[in-house]
Amino acid sequence: MTTATPAIRLTALTKSFGNVNAVDNLDLDIAEGEFFSMLGPSGSGKTTVLRLIAGFEQPTSGTIELRGRDVTGNAPFDRDVNTVFQDYALFPHMTVLDNVAYGLRVRGVVRAERRERAAAALDSVALGGYGDRKPSQLSGGQRQRVALARATVVQPKVLLLDEPLGALDLKLREQMQVELKELQRSLGITFIFVTHDQEEALTLSDRIAVFNKGKIEQLGTPTEIYESPASPFVAGFVGTSNLFDDGEARDLLGMPGASSVRPEKITMHAPTSTAAEGIISLPGIITEVIYLGTSTRLLVELATGRRITVLEQNATSRSTVDRRGEAVHVRFAASDIVSLTPVGA
Repeated sequence: MTTATPAIRLTALTKSFGNVNAVDNLDLDIAEGEFFSMLGPSGSGKTTVLRLIAGFEQPTSGTIELRGRDVTGNAPFDRDVNTVFQDYALFPHMTVLDNVAYGLRVRGVVRAERRERAAAALDSVALGGYGDRKPSQLSGGQRQRVALARATVVQPKVLLLDEPLGALDLKLREQMQVELKELQRSLGITFIFVTHDQEEALTLSDRIAVFNKGKIEQLGTPTEIYESPASPFVAGFVGTSNLFDDGEARDLLGMPGASSVRPEKITMHAPTSTAAEGIISLPGIITEVIYLGTSTRLLVELATGRRITVLEQNATSRSTVDRRGEAVHVRFAASDIVSLTPVGA
């Protein structure tokens, strides 16, 4: 998804607060029309990067380019970007239509045109009949869609989204994830999405940057990030992984170096069964069973005392109680072991 001139280019970007580098010498290109997510825990630097792109913060050093234009020192209103926040920031005294049209009003667009464009923007988020309502008359998901319509109606080159779904309940958040992706595709606008929710990033993104301590720990597609984590931090933060340090990897897996195996790659078998060639088989005892609806998570304690997490799909109904204490062999293919090389090693 690369182009000669990216939508956003960050070069040697640094933002310091006292002696702490919240963003540490960051280089990053984000392509035109890309749904790009910045994923990481609190304090990892992802939100600071978003605020630097928006112009709400000024970098300590480095440059920010928008479509090849250096906007590092520009005010927020002089950048062709718009931001959607978690709290929506709608004007309670205005109608939905007037909220959406507000940005056009500030830009001097005549009343008839701005109302027409605002109505079209509401149609794009499936709220065409809600223009006369006040924000207080809408659900949380509807207010979020109004905020999206208001941000997109001015046709920014880049839309910045700061954890916009964080305040929604699970079902509504999942629904909004689908709608957000469809909206981005239909508009063709570059979306830069900040989240700490790994599943959300995997669901929405063309590419993901995993942040840790002001740096990008790994940059890649959702498949690359999940299937081939580049470090123990990424393997542990994105999804669930069974992490093995060098000693455990040598003793249990027969290979040197930190490694990981995803729980869904592991199967459980009776101790009397024989493992095929290329399969690692480790004896253990089931110590915990956690029913998750569509799947069951099981903890298996190996002879060494190490616990392995196994994830089984619930294709058939079975008890979650009578398996505790059961002797099993956990098995996985050697090809499913991911070698982890820490950043800078």
